[in-house]
Formats: sequence, structure tokens, C-alpha cells
Amino acid sequence: MPVIELDHVSHAFAEGVGSRLVVDDVTLTLTEQRIGVIGANGSGKSTFARMLNALVIPTTGKVRVDGLDTASEARAVRRRVGFCFTDPDAQIVMPTVAEDIAFGLRRRRLAPAEVAARVDAALGSYGLDAHRDHPAHLLSGGQKQLLALASVLVTEPDLVVMDEPTTLLDLANTERIRTVVRGLAQQVVLVTHDLDLVDDFDRVIVFHEGRLAFDGSPGTAVAHYRALVR
Repeated sequence: MPVIELDHVSHAFAEGVGSRLVVDDVTLTLTEQRIGVIGANGSGKSTFARMLNALVIPTTGKVRVDGLDTASEARAVRRRVGFCFTDPDAQIVMPTVAEDIAFGLRRRRLAPAEVAARVDAALGSYGLDAHRDHPAHLLSGGQKQLLALASVLVTEPDLVVMDEPTTLLDLANTERIRTVVRGLAQQVVLVTHDLDLVDDFDRVIVFHEGRLAFDGSPGTAVAHYRALVR
């Protein structure tokens, strides 16, 4: 598994004439395969997630993925870290399902035969083969989230970061995403408000008001979070 290291990491967003601190002095080393991230809205958990693939660069401190510094080696980090957004429409960029899955592969200048083989495999793995030539933005919410995940995983990242992937989904599609996540060989960092989604994870961290409030097993982390919000 990749080693994720945060060394006294803080981040502040510019706001008017000042700034707003959203992550405050977080130090962590993460090596487990399944890592959950929970916390209230505005607690800093999504900013934390975006730091892991250099979508956000910390204001102070260092974030490293297997020794790669997200500030100075962002391109190399992004080749190893895939990111799934809450709203899959934010990352669907091509008109059809197959073209969207192929997009990341073509950017890596792979041979056309390899691209075709990987796209076929991804369509089959995520139940999208019947939708190969369908307009991507006309898929159901669950199918869009599966497409977004397939488009990330087809590039074979070492780490997959998912930011609230089930927020827009109904129960059936939430369970489908849960099953897919459980079957992934990659390391997963999953940010969620669905506390049941992380009940079998290896480790769960809790954010509160920008700080790391708890770090432990799913049961104890969820109990700590519930106590915080009460």
C-alpha cells in the first residue's frame, strides 16, 4: 500500500481581505488499505482529501504520497492517486461512456489496442457494457458514479480518494458503490457522511473544526463523532 504522510499540514483559503483556516496542523501517517474520513460539513475533511492528489496544496506543512511531495511533484502524484468527486458530472468530460473511460488512457499515450482492451474490461467490470455508446450525461446517478469510478480505475492508480461518492445516490446505488469499494485492490481513502459505509474499514479519522479530532477503529471513531455532534 502507498504511504500517505502529512507533516504539520494547514490550509487557509483566501476570503475577502483575509483568510479562513480550514485544516489546522494535521500530522498523520496512513498505510492501511481502507481509510474512512468523517466529520461535519465544514470540518475540513474534503480539503484534506483534495490535498492527497494535489488538487489543494497546503499553505504550510508537507503532504507526501510514497515520498512524492504534492507541492513540487504534483504530476507524479496524480499519476498514482485517482480522485472521485461527490458529483460525477464534475468529472465526466467526454460525450459517450466509452470515450469518457478512454480519456485518461489517451492522455497517457498508450497504444490504441491497449486503450481498447482496458476500456472493454472496465465497461464489463462496472456493468456499463450495454451503455458503451450512450451519452454519458444521460446515465442514471448510480451509473454516472460507476462511470466516474471506472474512468479513474482504468488508469490503474495506487490510491483512490473518494469524496462523498454516495451523497447523491439512492439506497440501491449506495449499496452498489459499497460493494465496488469493498472489492478494490487499491488503497482507498473515502470521505463520507454515511457512517455505515466505513463500518468495515481498517481505520477511520474524524475531523472537527479543521483539526484531527480522533483516529482509530470504525466503531470508536463513529462513537466519538456522534459525541461531538451532540
